[in-house]
Amino acid sequence: MHPLIMVLLIVVWLAAMWLGFWVLFPVLFPAALLTAAAAAAGLYLLHAARTLVPAARTGPSPVAQPEVSYRHYLLGQVWRDWWAITVTVVPRVWTTARSALSRLTGTLLLSGPWGFFTFPVWLALCAGIAAAAPPAAVLWVALTLLYGAIAAVGLGVWLVCVLLLAAVERVFMAYGRILQTCPHPFCYERIGLPVYACPSCDVRHPALAPGRAGAFRHVCRCGARLPTTVPLGRFRLTAYCPHCDKQLPERIGRVRVEPLPIVGGPAAGKTTFMVLGIRALHARARGVHGRLAFVEERHAQAYAAMIREFRQGGRPAKTGPELPLATMLDVELPDSGKKGRANRRILYLFDPAGEHYTGATEVESLRYLDHGEALLFVLDPFALPQIRHALTAAERELVDRAAAPSEEDPADTLQRVLNELRTRPDQGRQKRVAVVVTKLDLLVRTEIGRSLAEGEELRAWLARVGLGNTVRTLDQVAGRVRYLGSGLGTDPAAVADLLSWACGLPSSDAATAPADSPDPGHEVPGTAPLRAPWQVRGRDRARVPAGYQAGRWAVLAGLSALTVAALVLAAVALAELSAASVVTADRLPF
Repeated sequence: MHPLIMVLLIVVWLAAMWLGFWVLFPVLFPAALLTAAAAAAGLYLLHAARTLVPAARTGPSPVAQPEVSYRHYLLGQVWRDWWAITVTVVPRVWTTARSALSRLTGTLLLSGPWGFFTFPVWLALCAGIAAAAPPAAVLWVALTLLYGAIAAVGLGVWLVCVLLLAAVERVFMAYGRILQTCPHPFCYERIGLPVYACPSCDVRHPALAPGRAGAFRHVCRCGARLPTTVPLGRFRLTAYCPHCDKQLPERIGRVRVEPLPIVGGPAAGKTTFMVLGIRALHARARGVHGRLAFVEERHAQAYAAMIREFRQGGRPAKTGPELPLATMLDVELPDSGKKGRANRRILYLFDPAGEHYTGATEVESLRYLDHGEALLFVLDPFALPQIRHALTAAERELVDRAAAPSEEDPADTLQRVLNELRTRPDQGRQKRVAVVVTKLDLLVRTEIGRSLAEGEELRAWLARVGLGNTVRTLDQVAGRVRYLGSGLGTDPAAVADLLSWACGLPSSDAATAPADSPDPGHEVPGTAPLRAPWQVRGRDRARVPAGYQAGRWAVLAGLSALTVAALVLAAVALAELSAASVVTADRLPF
């Protein structure tokens, strides 16, 4: 080759190098750097959107269907989403960058003799792509920190809501003195939190309270959203005992359960008084525009059968030997002292066979005695030894013909119950004890009981006929003790007053309906639903819960905002750097 041509080529190459390194490189390098960083961020946002936008449980980051309810999004799924995005984006960015470098090398550097002249362009572009790795790594770390920040803020808000709702429910339970116990035989346990059934799929939720599955709502595996507290509507769900898995009465947790054991020996008249008490309390509720309803249909039917038996002059059948299921009544009576307020109770009336009170072992099986704060002591006066000895032959024949007397001394019965109560942490202390002397209509027809018809107080009479120690013991055990003489002709208002007092319900001065209502339809309390069922709302089980979707969108919005802000700042910084480089080049002497 002619030397002149060689010199000319060298001059052209030097000019190209000068032009490439001093003119093109300061422009192409930051442009390549910014483009590569933007491409990496774009890939991240693209895969983040593909992972976070879909509402289906299946996808790049699948959401497993839980056994009971979904955990809060920020307690697990948010990091599974982050990992799904990371393991997809990092290899994709690496593959894209390597492919771009290979194409640039093949196009600009290895394309023939012209590669000697395009070297500065190749170097600027490749260096820009390579130099984008640290900013991309920094951006990835920043996005990961953003994940952590969003999770931390969200968990903070969630924790505040959980603590606040838990405190509100505790205050509600404490203010209403809400007691929850099981009414079923062989259980009778106190309940902290019932098990609730989903009204959509009947899956049982043992921990439906503000917690890991959500503050305001838990999302069932079927997608139904369930309330976590009683004030939010949890009482509208069907509840089950966590100990025996049997159904609990409606509105449990919303109103106080009031266990009322009816204590008395065999044939003492417990069942008769319970029927009279229900009838009188029902009449009281109708008279004051309140409400009384049986929780279970079988109890309403049994009550109706006993009412028919009474009207025909018969006696209730003897109670069976098995442990009793509480006769459950949902009662609501207006409070005359507070207009617009109502007192509500779920009454558990326990009426076991009298044989359960005839031995210490039998009394021990009555575990419902562990929870109540009131007793109803039914006393058959003709079971007292002093009364039996005082009866004349004619009086004894009258009593035997009208009502079979109990064979169990009431003092022994009460003593066994009090011995069992003393095993409680409070030593068996009772707030209220109601003493009912049954068969009063027969008692006043005897010589020893005639003084009661003349006005003698029951307490004094009982002390006079041999129960002085028992009366004094009751005064020590109970905060208050009230006495009532009961017979088939007892004033229903007096019976209703005693039963209301024993259950912690307000007494009322309003007139009540007569005991023998002429309308049979009003005689038996109903069993209509006492609370509106929970309306099922939620998403299809094939879609993620709404909380998950909201959490994912919040994360995606944060990622997008941070990425755009980072790219804008990078562009501004690179523009200022390029401008400074150009000014410096202009000041060079050559």
